[in-house]
Amino acid sequence: MPMGKSRISKRSSSSSNSYASTATTLVFLALCVLGVWMLSSNSVTPPETTTRNTITRKEPQTTTNTKSNLPAFEDNPGDLPDDAIKSDDEVNDNNGGKSQQDQKVAILPEISKDSIVDNGGDAIITDKQESSAEDLHGKESTEEQEKQKESENQNTEESSFTQNQRIEEITSEESKQTSNNNEDSEQNRVSEENNVENQKPNENIQMPDELDQEKSLQQQLKEDESRENTQESQYNEDQQQQPKDVEMSNIEEKPETQPQKAYQDESQQSQAGNQETQQKEDNKEEGNTESNKGTESNTVETFPAVENTVIPKESKESKKSWATQATQSANEKERRKDKSSGNEGMYETTWQLCNVTAGPDFIPCLDNEKAVKKLRSTKHFEHRERHCPEEGPTCLVPVPEGYKKPIEWPKSRDKIWYHNVPHTKLAEVKGHQNWVKVTGEFLTFPGGGTQFIHGALHYIDFVQQSVPAIAWGKQTRVILDVGCGVASFGGYLFDRNVIAMSFAPKDEHEAQVQFALERGIPAISAVMGSQRLQFPSRVFDVVHCARCRVPWHADDGLHLLELNRVLRPGGYFVWSATPVYQKLPEDVEIWKAMSSLTASMCWELVTIKKDKLNSVGAAIYRKPTTNDCYNQRKHKRPPMCKEDDDPNAAWYVPLQACMHPVPVDNAERGTKWPEPWPRRVQTPPYWLNSSQMGIYGKPSPQDFATDHEHWKRVVSKSYLTSLGISWSNVRNVMDMRAVYGGFAAALKDLPVWVMNVVNIDSPDTLPIIYERGLFGIYHDWCESFSTYPRTYDLLHADHLFSRLKKRCKLAPVMAEVDRIVRPGGKLIVRDESSIFREVENLLKSLHWEVHVTISKNQEGLLSAQKGDWRPDTYVDSS
Repeated sequence: MPMGKSRISKRSSSSSNSYASTATTLVFLALCVLGVWMLSSNSVTPPETTTRNTITRKEPQTTTNTKSNLPAFEDNPGDLPDDAIKSDDEVNDNNGGKSQQDQKVAILPEISKDSIVDNGGDAIITDKQESSAEDLHGKESTEEQEKQKESENQNTEESSFTQNQRIEEITSEESKQTSNNNEDSEQNRVSEENNVENQKPNENIQMPDELDQEKSLQQQLKEDESRENTQESQYNEDQQQQPKDVEMSNIEEKPETQPQKAYQDESQQSQAGNQETQQKEDNKEEGNTESNKGTESNTVETFPAVENTVIPKESKESKKSWATQATQSANEKERRKDKSSGNEGMYETTWQLCNVTAGPDFIPCLDNEKAVKKLRSTKHFEHRERHCPEEGPTCLVPVPEGYKKPIEWPKSRDKIWYHNVPHTKLAEVKGHQNWVKVTGEFLTFPGGGTQFIHGALHYIDFVQQSVPAIAWGKQTRVILDVGCGVASFGGYLFDRNVIAMSFAPKDEHEAQVQFALERGIPAISAVMGSQRLQFPSRVFDVVHCARCRVPWHADDGLHLLELNRVLRPGGYFVWSATPVYQKLPEDVEIWKAMSSLTASMCWELVTIKKDKLNSVGAAIYRKPTTNDCYNQRKHKRPPMCKEDDDPNAAWYVPLQACMHPVPVDNAERGTKWPEPWPRRVQTPPYWLNSSQMGIYGKPSPQDFATDHEHWKRVVSKSYLTSLGISWSNVRNVMDMRAVYGGFAAALKDLPVWVMNVVNIDSPDTLPIIYERGLFGIYHDWCESFSTYPRTYDLLHADHLFSRLKKRCKLAPVMAEVDRIVRPGGKLIVRDESSIFREVENLLKSLHWEVHVTISKNQEGLLSAQKGDWRPDTYVDSS
């Protein structure tokens, strides 16, 4: 070796012959060992390297690290390939039309074929390479820096090439979905190769022949890994194809919001943040094609694809097995006649504020002044009932001045922002009873009420001590609170695992229901008037009235008989009012009338107890579980309802002073008490018959179980982790089209409550929801909902809008959605892809932030967030 000979000659000039001979022998042996080591080494680093220009060997990388932090979604339980989360916006076309082979020629210099010997995947450096390395080491530092720049440029070109190659492969995969498995496997292998090459950091400098060796090593590793993971790669590739429908729906690119950025991998942000921003700006200038690509990729980053195991659509045959509220209430005159063809795809996007007396508190069906003026009587509170306009309004409700983001639960139970519900009349009238007080910029709620001035929890315990069989949170789960006030009773029942459907008339006491909803407590605006409550029969475990001011004994017990309809056989009626414990002449007369009425209804007076702390008393009654008492009555007053009177019909059905018999068939709903909570939430009701087809075409109990498992997966693997929703800000939730209540059941462990809405033209599954220990209401979304504006944090609509479009226009429906959602609140839509364009246009015109992902099979997921925007003009009052 020349280097060895030169050193020997220098050393021999200054030594004796003997010493020179010995030294020469030792040096020669050392250099031989060193030469052998250099020949067997995979590195091209010379024996003598300086710190000025260190050349390091880089190990082949895999995609494991870049994928380890990604969430595992329902339809993708394992790691995603790198190109499944990489935005097309991050890639620019720098190839200049060159093929893959041309690019390799441009990157790598010519290397003789005999310079590399393949030895089982290990590269061996020959004498030519060693000499090349030695010559390179002897060059000046300026030449070394130029080499570094050249190597960096080569790596950059290679990275750019591999990025563009991946785009071409993705496009090819989407256009060849029907190709055989062998072709898909080959494309997956190429995709994996490009992913590994793309992850080479540019700052690592490599020699030209080292690059070639690395490619050989990596090639072998990738082929082995590809063969072992063909099935997983194919699965991920299928998920990658799903966003293709975004282009089909012509969905535009949407800006990324801050909540979504929180779900991105931190390492990807640090490595590619600046490059991604610059490349997105460049792509926006390249035309519609590149814009569509960006939209498609952005969708994948924001949301997981909709799960593969999608619950099928409602079976047509199931309609024969299930009644609807529309048919059950067919004897009632129709409230609306919509002649719309439902084909109007685009709407006027100019919105105006509602010019109404109610202002920020506008409820269209309860503030219809024209309809109220035409009423012949208000004796039965008809003016507090629903009177919806023929067509839903398309105006927007203004926001109170000084409105702030609501206080989070559970702090909201004790205080709310004054300017969010700027009403003080209730505090002035009921302040001494601890309903509500004004405290600086807050309205505070000490937890009291008319009958429990010293706190609701004490009163709740007092009721259970009076009748231990009530067993809050086990035997008793769902109650109806009549004349709820500010709903402190229902608000503190959450501490006992009990949910209360609370209601009171609008403006009877100023903003009482609005106070309840702002506090995060379930409530609706309703009244015991001339029509049935919008609930099925025999569903509430307990009905409660704490001095609710309803004349139960009047009109032949018309209103108390309505409570009898909705109360479960064996359920309790808790009546806490002055006639129970006071001896004033009026109270004595009412007590006598109530005693006679409840006895004729066969209600058992279980106990009368007095609460010494609050100086009040409560009478607790129990509904019978058999018809024996009904048959033994002498006077038959009140009478039994006719056999053709459906107790479940509740949509605009007038009240009748009659009773329905108690079911006696063991297979009929109401003959047995539900399972104790929480077991009842996942147990199919005993009265679900296997011979009856479920909503989705399976036997009803199996259909129920499948739906339950489906929503558990969707909520846990998608909604809770991947939609950018901060669930700590979510309290009031509504499922706009509940079927079995699976969505609400999946949220049962979160500090939220869910209003389940069963549409009047859908199968009547609301009794199942109550049997599970959940609650809900009948409704028609072609009309307004009976709640105040800005009262829900999250709305969920599963295959709702595609059905509504057949019956009414979507513009009024979206205006209603905008009305009841709080600023900053969310809407989740799962529906057919064909309806998304229309829904998205309407939401955008309302200045909502919209983010979309589309799955295969023409099913999609849309998530949107309401902002603070309100129009500047009001609707013309003329």
